[in-house]
Amino acid sequence: MTTATAGVLFIASLILVLALVYRPAGDYLYRVLTPAGHSRVERGIYRLVGVDADGEQTWGVYARSVLAFSAVSVLLLYGLQRLQDHLFLSLGFDAVAPDQAWNTAVSFVTNTNWQSYSGETTMGYLVQAAGLAVQNFVSAAVGIAVAAALVRGFARRATDRLGNFWVDLVRIVLRVLLPVAVVGAIVLIAGGVVQNLSAGTDVVTLAGGTQHLTGGLVASQESIKELGTNGGGFYNANSAHPFENPTGWTNWLEVFLLLVVPFALPRTFGRMVGDNRQGYAIVAVMGVLAIGSVITLNALQLAHGGTVPQAVGAAAEGVETRFGVPQSATFAAATTLTSTGAVNSFHDSYTALGGGVPLVNMMLGEVAPGGTGSGLYGMLVLAVVTVFIAGLMVGRTPEYLGKKIGAREMKFAAMYFLVTPMVVLVGTATAFATGRQDATLNAGPHGLSEILYAFTSAGNNNGSAFAGLSVNTPWWNTALGLAMLLGRFVPIILVLGLAGSLSAQQPTPESAGTLKTYQPLFVGMLVGVTVVLVALTYLPALALGPLAEGL
Repeated sequence: MTTATAGVLFIASLILVLALVYRPAGDYLYRVLTPAGHSRVERGIYRLVGVDADGEQTWGVYARSVLAFSAVSVLLLYGLQRLQDHLFLSLGFDAVAPDQAWNTAVSFVTNTNWQSYSGETTMGYLVQAAGLAVQNFVSAAVGIAVAAALVRGFARRATDRLGNFWVDLVRIVLRVLLPVAVVGAIVLIAGGVVQNLSAGTDVVTLAGGTQHLTGGLVASQESIKELGTNGGGFYNANSAHPFENPTGWTNWLEVFLLLVVPFALPRTFGRMVGDNRQGYAIVAVMGVLAIGSVITLNALQLAHGGTVPQAVGAAAEGVETRFGVPQSATFAAATTLTSTGAVNSFHDSYTALGGGVPLVNMMLGEVAPGGTGSGLYGMLVLAVVTVFIAGLMVGRTPEYLGKKIGAREMKFAAMYFLVTPMVVLVGTATAFATGRQDATLNAGPHGLSEILYAFTSAGNNNGSAFAGLSVNTPWWNTALGLAMLLGRFVPIILVLGLAGSLSAQQPTPESAGTLKTYQPLFVGMLVGVTVVLVALTYLPALALGPLAEGL
């Protein structure tokens, strides 16, 4: 079997299985987010934290709950790292430095999982399990909860209530993420992923030296790392490390896990608004963008000009030989189309234009299908922008799902899409203005791409690294931490504000002039708006980076 054929089968099988689970997974998420009762365990948790499980919140209270929970999470995770040398299972590691502890705490709480450290030489098992892995669960649940609140804004009428954040958080963790992650961890252990509390083993290398190999609770963290679109690796090599990702079929499973929830959520959206056709339209847009990205990246890596790539049949530098170019390129596309950030190859070694594709994937806002929850609410805000543009074209008040899109709604939507580009472009410009380009491995356009990629990854809460950039310094840890905070929580506040504005409206009856938002015309318009917004916003920066290098 040729490499290209294996790559086609890898992609085709992913599409097939994702299509098969779209309906049952989406329906299950719908039942989780709209049940009438609470389990005994859930009620115990609500009593413990003092929550009225039957009370609902306005958008402002919901937003303050998200911010309060996240602030406490940052403080707790920061404290665990700073006290690591006094904790059980620390493996003798020192306390994490203040700037790096801040960066890591913010990174995992914002579902970014950017890492300026090598996990196997920095974090003890207790911090990895009780700190990082816990945030992998709850930060993913926060994204789904916010998406659910926005969908309720479309589905409800004449109310200021969007649900209860604490109830949404607990249900998503206990009923979705935890059970699926447990099953995923067991399967990964069967595939050879490490899961132990070993202090490590000293082995003799081929060169005759010695190397210390750490064990760890890897499979359990790997499963939720992908399922929650988190991406933080237990080891520095992330999903290229054989202890995290031993074989081709575990590689396939990890890609499936990081795609399954984001691709199922449009079905949940359709169920909640009472029209499954709306869900099919949204998932179609996600699918078109995702397939286009995967094909483009594979083509650029398999058939790129250059003496060495042509001699070996592909751009194989920085690629793990166990997976080959197609599986690596597909993984890179999937991890940047979502907010996962896990890597099984070295993006800095990609071809110039090939390396630009993951960058563009993140610049799209990670909506194809995006992170757990964040992809859906990002796409729905894009849908609001699209119907507004369509309304202007035909001279009528725009509507989406029976809700009028007026000045207030468009202000929330417009600010949502201004936040991340401002964070990315201002951060990149500031790095150059203050002479931080010295941290790059390369000069010229590639060096610009390295810095642009870092701020794009942080601002979009992706977490993958282009590499070639030394970021473990106080300036970089602080700057990228701020980018992660702003890129996560300002859009969440705007999304919840939009949800509150929509839920207060009475639905508008459909008329002959209403845009059918479940038809191919709307799907095409939404794809176009998504691409054009990115092109107009980021094209100058891309022209100076990957496009200049590639052309």
